Amino acid sequence: MKIEIIRTNSENPDFINLVKQLDGYLKIMDGAEHDFYNKFNNIDVLKNVVVVSVDKKAVGCGAIKKFDNTSLEVKRMFVSPDERGKGIAQKVLQELETWAKELGYKKCVLETGKRQVEAVKFYQKCNYKVIENYGQYKEMENSVCFEKAL
Repeated sequence: MKIEIIRTNSENPDFINLVKQLDGYLKIMDGAEHDFYNKFNNIDVLKNVVVVSVDKKAVGCGAIKKFDNTSLEVKRMFVSPDERGKGIAQKVLQELETWAKELGYKKCVLETGKRQVEAVKFYQKCNYKVIENYGQYKEMENSVCFEKAL
């Protein structure tokens, strides 16, 4: 099994394809709230994207974008369902955190849905701490927000 991690941007075709899979998954998970969340998931502005391939097949992705002067927000984290449980998401997140540090940021923040139980457990396992919901997620019952000092 050959694993490759690349840094790219949101024009990367593998990233675009993985995000389409992610959106299909979230549409089912978020139900009636999907349209609300979808407004904040525009990918045409992401300059810092990570794609992980296994044996030349893109299986995982994530991105970071500026949140404030000291923080980046983790966006569009996804691993293909048949590749889950193999440490791919951890590789994506570690690469994003390393990149954030290289860019001079002090912490990462993110939002996920309470219905994404695996995601919530994953971020907790990666030492992310639950924080008060921020920005557009303040009033969203389904949202849970996290942060991690780098």
